[in-house]
Amino acid sequence: MSVEAVIAPVPDDAVSAADGPQERMRRAKDASRATARLTSDEKARLLHAVADGIEGASARIIAANDRDLERGRDEGLSDALRDRLRLDETRIAALASAVREVAALPDPIGQVVGGHRMPNGVALEQVRVPFGVVGVIYEARPNVTVDIAALALRSGNAVVLRGGSAARESNTALVSIMREAVSRNGLTPEAIQTVDDFGRDGARALMHGRGLIDVLVPRGSASLIETVVTESTVPVIETGAGNVHIVLDETAPEDWARDIVVNAKVQRPSVCNAVETVLVLRPAAERLVPLVTGALAEHGVTVHGDDDVVRLGADIVPATEEDWATEYLSLDLAMRVVDSLDEALAHIRTYSTGHTESIITTDARNAERFLAEVDSAVVMANASTRFTDGGEFGFGAEVGISTQKLHTRGPMGLSELTSTKWLARGAGQTRG
Repeated sequence: MSVEAVIAPVPDDAVSAADGPQERMRRAKDASRATARLTSDEKARLLHAVADGIEGASARIIAANDRDLERGRDEGLSDALRDRLRLDETRIAALASAVREVAALPDPIGQVVGGHRMPNGVALEQVRVPFGVVGVIYEARPNVTVDIAALALRSGNAVVLRGGSAARESNTALVSIMREAVSRNGLTPEAIQTVDDFGRDGARALMHGRGLIDVLVPRGSASLIETVVTESTVPVIETGAGNVHIVLDETAPEDWARDIVVNAKVQRPSVCNAVETVLVLRPAAERLVPLVTGALAEHGVTVHGDDDVVRLGADIVPATEEDWATEYLSLDLAMRVVDSLDEALAHIRTYSTGHTESIITTDARNAERFLAEVDSAVVMANASTRFTDGGEFGFGAEVGISTQKLHTRGPMGLSELTSTKWLARGAGQTRG
């Protein structure tokens, strides 16, 4: 989806002239002081109320989502994006469950992460505190609306959301339900805000909301993320695209190679932790390429292969240079035979987006070298890349998967939505 689709304008009658995006961000800033004062138990009760509200309004959410899906079909939205957009009873139940899991997580606020006593007797403590207001710009992912709001509230923050036109009916319903739930349970609903109805102006307001937005997280296509990173005047946590790799070395067991690659590609091909390129070391090519490509074909995957893969597999589409750099987000996969682990590592350095890479091997030296040398947010040995996920990592839900190196990297949970401050306790000391 293009950046324009995410920040596209909406009809004039959807925008209230008396309530602009700046005013909503100001109200979120005011509300952040209330969320910061909540106790851990109070935040947990709010999230249980949100989860109950979502489950209780399942029919309302599905009806709104159906309208988005119908419009998406009419507008030619891709299969991958329609899959991301879709909400059914199972996915709504999973959303509610994730909110309850977040409620059960340890509260990071107030945790002491460092400290010491100065020679003059002043006691220092470094403690976790909320950011304040978290802004998020994302695409056709209504689950993000709930995940981000839950993580923001549990970590004592307010949140301002810009979810994109493709999911506007779904997001409107979800935000309304969550605001109703927190309001019924003693928190101002202004802690959960959306600027969806302001279109491009709403996204621009978030990107330029210095003093109102404390941190901004973009989630979506590479073009969306690049736009937010380039244009924002507020601090941004960059979540990158997922051109994800799996390497099969000469010792890779056949069942591991087949099952892990199929799982990493097929289970949910439209997400950022799905594998996009498989690199097979030449000594394993005759053994593994026919096996793995055959298994992928059984699941409807189109393999784009180099000359060796075309020779060894069946119904292979010849790969182009563009394939090695492509995040398909579909039932497509690029495969290449490489001469050595050195060549595999060089390929990853050239084409990786720094998200997730995995090696399938029983050679401990190859595994440890791969883990040490690959410079991505998550590096695996003998596991599916689909495990790169906040829920799978035990975070309950995730803000996103950061591919930058400052502040946070990899799946982001509660602690990644906090900053720290220093507390100094003295007894009349002065500096000489």
